[in-house]
Amino acid sequence: MADRQHIASGEDSLIARFFKPLATDAGAFGLDDDAAALQAGGEEIVVTTDAIVEGVHFLAGDPPDTLARKALRVNLSDIAAKGAVPAGFVLTLALRGAGEQWLVPFAQALGEDAANYGCPLLGGDTVSTPGPLMISITAFGRLPRGRMVHRSGAAVGDRVFVTGTIGDAALGLDVLRGGAAAAALAGDAAARDWLASRYRVPQPRNALALVVREHASAAMDVSDGLAGDLAKLCAASGVSAEIALPRIPHSPAAATLLARGTVGIEALVAGGDDYEILCTVPAARADAFAEAAQGAGVVVTAIGQIVTGGALPRFLDGQGGELALKRLSYSHF
Repeated sequence: MADRQHIASGEDSLIARFFKPLATDAGAFGLDDDAAALQAGGEEIVVTTDAIVEGVHFLAGDPPDTLARKALRVNLSDIAAKGAVPAGFVLTLALRGAGEQWLVPFAQALGEDAANYGCPLLGGDTVSTPGPLMISITAFGRLPRGRMVHRSGAAVGDRVFVTGTIGDAALGLDVLRGGAAAAALAGDAAARDWLASRYRVPQPRNALALVVREHASAAMDVSDGLAGDLAKLCAASGVSAEIALPRIPHSPAAATLLARGTVGIEALVAGGDDYEILCTVPAARADAFAEAAQGAGVVVTAIGQIVTGGALPRFLDGQGGELALKRLSYSHF
């Protein structure tokens, strides 16, 4: 069995070595979570930050309106997974130029999302760069003191749930790059466009935030890949997990590509940019969680359970055989 010393990505190792010693405030949680929390009267202010960089998180030439939405939504996804309500954000832009043709649609889309999600702009900074375009957002959320849902609360017997469908964004990137998925869907423009939109414009599950807060024992968003992010949650909680591969939800387009053999299951469970919520729920509350999620208009699927041990989560096929993953997730370093 693989152990946890092999789950840390290059990014995780870099953070642990150079920056974890600086995170001395209790609200930083040792940099082991997706967000920090600051005390504010009877509330906590959840703080999270994510940057998107040209050539890493989006392609050169991607429409500016999609960049604005992605930059804000990847942060809103973290806020939702912590069980918090959006409160506002600050924006940093590193631009090669300041042309209105780019800035007008960017600002318009950012304003629309800020209004729709109740997350107003609070400030920021704009700088020039000779390098790739970079958009960084720090977002803030509110929740009652002590109610933030951490990665570290999962317990043996909890059910593992995910929202939405898994693997679409990885396929969308392949479509945009003209890869195997694009060729296989050459006659289905609607499927190609839909997958591309899943990569370019995530759908953060903020409608589920209160449900997560009330029912989940642990939660995080799926940003780097389901397999790797589940491993991080389990490591933080001191447990392992068993996941039934046939239960992992896939879109019709992804299911079609799987059935044709165009893509393997590993590419979907280890691909990044899903921005769905991964959470664990005590077995006694699983039905109530699913019912509340349905009431919130968010599709959730139970894909496995938390088990004892220190091994990496196991992904099992319909016959109980284990999928040997060559990689768990996307890693920056």
